[in-house]
Amino acid sequence: MPSGANRSCSRRSAAHHPRVRRCRPALAVGFLVARAAWLLLRPTFALPVFARENHRGRTVPTGAGVVLAVSVLVVEGGRALAGAAGIGSAAGPTLARVLVLVVVLAFALVGVVDDLAGTGDPRGFRGHVAALGRGRVTSGGLKLVAGAAAALIVAGAVDGDHFGRVVADAALVALSANLGNLVDRAPGRAIKAGALGFAVVAIAANASIVLTGVAVVVGAAMALLGADLREHLMLGDAGANALGGVVGLGAVLALSPATRTAALVVVAGLNLLSEIVSFGRVIDDVAPLRALDRWGRAG
Repeated sequence: MPSGANRSCSRRSAAHHPRVRRCRPALAVGFLVARAAWLLLRPTFALPVFARENHRGRTVPTGAGVVLAVSVLVVEGGRALAGAAGIGSAAGPTLARVLVLVVVLAFALVGVVDDLAGTGDPRGFRGHVAALGRGRVTSGGLKLVAGAAAALIVAGAVDGDHFGRVVADAALVALSANLGNLVDRAPGRAIKAGALGFAVVAIAANASIVLTGVAVVVGAAMALLGADLREHLMLGDAGANALGGVVGLGAVLALSPATRTAALVVVAGLNLLSEIVSFGRVIDDVAPLRALDRWGRAG
């Protein structure tokens, strides 16, 4: 999938495509599949291995973001089966949708390891890098290495042999995943941030058809929003990293190189800022952000 004006699914061609609005049904499909998946998996998440204390000291199942990965697998499996049966227009998964699968599965996998085995790890990017330098691979360090590798894989598939662009786009995906984790400090916050980020990308890309796979993930996250706000679950790193990473991938798939570079500067700046500033404190100090953040929350 070449970058820039030669992309087969560029913003310009998508704007005139009769199926350009497929993002909306994809959101709905992701929502419905994830809702059903959560209802079926809820007894599993009630097991003690998933129990963790949240920000208010309540015991809540963590790692529920795995539902995002399960939902995308189910949706893409269903699409493949329908295509093989001659139902629908797609004979097989597009490259964009395969890359969404790679990002969601990779970040959900390393995220759930951190959710269940990450107690006592050093906090922050510098802490994980320092541990790696001492020869110790923390669960956060695993996320760092495996997440970077997954980001390089998908960026390489998009940008081919353009070394600088591969590095920049991989950084955008990986840092977006980390940013999703950084904002996940209160019920519903990561999902709201992910939905807002997706909306920005979709508007900038004129709802390009290449975003339909990303839309499935965002719809799946929205299906968990109510339970997250009521403190019935925590997305955990499995969900926050996966959601952030796939929104970053959406930017890589649908936006021009110049716009992606601008997005990288913003995302990298926010990651660096998190090392010295509390996002939660900033949100509490800005009235519109505080109102959005607390909307729907139990307390």
